[in-house]
Amino acid sequence: MSKPRTFRIAASILSADFARLGEEVDRVVAAGADLVHFDVMDNHYVPNLTIGPMVCKALRPRTAALIDVHLMVKPVDGIVPDFAEAGADLISFHPEASEHVDRTIRLIKESGCRAGLVLNPATPLAYLDHVLDELDLVLVMSVNPGFGGQKFIAYTLDKLRAVRNRIDRLAREVWLEVDGGVKVQNIASVARAGADTFVSGSGIFSTPDYAETIAAMRTELAKL
Repeated sequence: MSKPRTFRIAASILSADFARLGEEVDRVVAAGADLVHFDVMDNHYVPNLTIGPMVCKALRPRTAALIDVHLMVKPVDGIVPDFAEAGADLISFHPEASEHVDRTIRLIKESGCRAGLVLNPATPLAYLDHVLDELDLVLVMSVNPGFGGQKFIAYTLDKLRAVRNRIDRLAREVWLEVDGGVKVQNIASVARAGADTFVSGSGIFSTPDYAETIAAMRTELAKL
């Protein structure tokens, strides 16, 4: 790659034990996760219903890790200030869920958070044409959103490469995050395609030792 990258692990609490969610966040951050990733689903934009700002507010005092909120809700603008007030650090949204993408990006930033745009496997890269320079993060979905534990879609590696090429032409840092089916076994190939931030849910939370799993991920990344 033309620019050196710092790799980050984002643990998706969608796959955590919700009966012990606070403890799970404590454990996974202590195990080495850089970000705590929230998958927020509304049973409208995606066919599932998960968590809202109150969960973010409850977990915020427990951790100094970055809280990375992925909004799979439509319409999206109304809930952005709620998550910002609840303690989110990064808020990402889908262009299909916004009436005005630029306005939503500005709303996130004006609320004091970093802004990200999410591209589903079939979402065209053209959505980045006029806003990439305003973003802090691009999240490429390597599964179709709605449920955890899905298998990585191989052709999204090409999308990652294309987004990385666009980011590398900028004069500023934009994180390239990937979400869906990321595990120890494939994290290196995903990184080679250009990602620097890796969301993993079942890839971490379904393993018996979170620290061992995250360490194994970092070992794979260190080989690049």
